[in-house]
Amino acid sequence: NGVVDGDENAKIVRVSKIEEGKEGSITFLANPKYTPYIYTTNATAIVCSKTFVPEHPISSTLIRVDDPYSSFTKLLVFYAKEKQDKNLKGVSRKARIHRKAKIGKNVYIGDFVSVGENVEIGEGTKIYPNVTIYPFAKIGKNCLIHAGSIILDSCEIGDNCILQPGSIVGSDGFGFAPIEDGSYMKIPQTGNVILKENVEIGANATIDRATMGSTIIEKGTKIDNLIQIGHNCQIGSDCVIAGQSGIAGSTKVGNNCMIGGQTGVAGHLKIGNNVHMAAKTGVVNDIPDNS
Repeated sequence: NGVVDGDENAKIVRVSKIEEGKEGSITFLANPKYTPYIYTTNATAIVCSKTFVPEHPISSTLIRVDDPYSSFTKLLVFYAKEKQDKNLKGVSRKARIHRKAKIGKNVYIGDFVSVGENVEIGEGTKIYPNVTIYPFAKIGKNCLIHAGSIILDSCEIGDNCILQPGSIVGSDGFGFAPIEDGSYMKIPQTGNVILKENVEIGANATIDRATMGSTIIEKGTKIDNLIQIGHNCQIGSDCVIAGQSGIAGSTKVGNNCMIGGQTGVAGHLKIGNNVHMAAKTGVVNDIPDNS
């Protein structure tokens, strides 16, 4: 839905940052502080705002859109799919697949993957080397499970989810009961984790299983690297949680929340919809909608 200002027949073969643009690449201008580069870049085409007014001559073709950032993101999604290794097919002979596991069509399973009893893996999913999937786990269609990830028993991964390297879904919740002699007795964690569709879990992030019931991450939520989600938490849809944040057990987070890096949220709280937290926020009380 862009308006081309320049050569409509220009050939694009790669994407680039605006300051590193080369012939054949397409880039974008969304942040005003990068405006000087639009006059010096060698990129063939630039996605920019419909309201952008040049102050100097521009050699590149402009594609004018309402929102350059989201439009270029869509181009990156398309580019990534084209670039994806389409040769990743079939099951490696070095993988260990339980005879009772159910594997869908067009699934890729890499070297040294372990798939347990009664695991279900949906059509088109790609599982990279050294992934461990415990018994009775379910993985939906067209997921990407990157190297070194672990999905523990009975956890459920929805369609189109991405687990970055080293992510752990379903580790035990941090539950210990103090006893009379001053020591702690481990509370068995008998629940699971449910990731709805289009969820992404960052590298080395950990989503703990529920003590009873389920820890739930709703559809479209994106969780950055090195994040801890405690047992029995419920995270709403289309939330973004930045790196090194932690959310303690049994807290409920609403939809469309933005949580900055290194934020800490105490347990058993209720965070409303459309809540924005700046980096290093400490939360010890409930927060209403639209805060």
